Amino acid sequence: MLTAKSVFQEIIDDDEAFRLFCSIAASGESQGGWENARIAALVAPGMRELTPKITRHGADEDKHGRIFNALMRKRGLDPVPVPPDTDYTMLLERRGIGLAHDKLRRDEPLSEEDVVVYLAHSRVTEERAAAQMQLLVKYFGDHPELGKAIRMICNDEDNHLAYCHEELLGLARAGHGRLIQRTLRESALAEIQVYRDVSLAVMRHMGRILEWPRAKGAVLAAGIHGVYAYERAAGWHGMVGLRMPERLDALGGPAAPAPAF
Repeated sequence: MLTAKSVFQEIIDDDEAFRLFCSIAASGESQGGWENARIAALVAPGMRELTPKITRHGADEDKHGRIFNALMRKRGLDPVPVPPDTDYTMLLERRGIGLAHDKLRRDEPLSEEDVVVYLAHSRVTEERAAAQMQLLVKYFGDHPELGKAIRMICNDEDNHLAYCHEELLGLARAGHGRLIQRTLRESALAEIQVYRDVSLAVMRHMGRILEWPRAKGAVLAAGIHGVYAYERAAGWHGMVGLRMPERLDALGGPAAPAPAF
């Protein structure tokens, strides 16, 4: 039976597919680590109390990139170049979502609006990341090779999402509510399209590596389009709501070190 678990199992069991999966994940996390480090360095003067949390956010994502690279090394695999059509972070940037890398490369302080945009964009992308990691933990949390790593990353992603909710609610009370809601909506509608496109691209690359029959690829593509149709019609609303999280001050301490894998 074709299920999400069976597809992931195929990817995990094949070295080339696993290498591509981990390379894509490591690249995305490393990009996120760089972005957060730059935002922390340039944060608006009136919002410098956020600097330690933004720094922690970036440190966590750097750690995730190292974990995915370590999982490859454990199998004797080297990373492969990330196909451009699977580069989630850069495809979002091309749609004008989040803070442009050109802006982050300059040594100019960000505005308060920039920081609000960063947090709103992160709230949307962290919703996706947390959901994906929860799914992996559900299926492979006890996996002897992957379980420890994906449980750690899942816990971090839950912390990141809680942090975004808490800080955005505080900024809404400080008068940024309209900007937050507008940015959340724009980010969510763009993200669901990019996620669909990246998912289709990843499945195409995996299908080539794993030599899936055309019918199997068509079924998987139909499933991806079905998810997008639901998210476009209604599901995106769940990506723009704000609620006080159970985990308060989730990024208030230092990043947990990554154990050896």
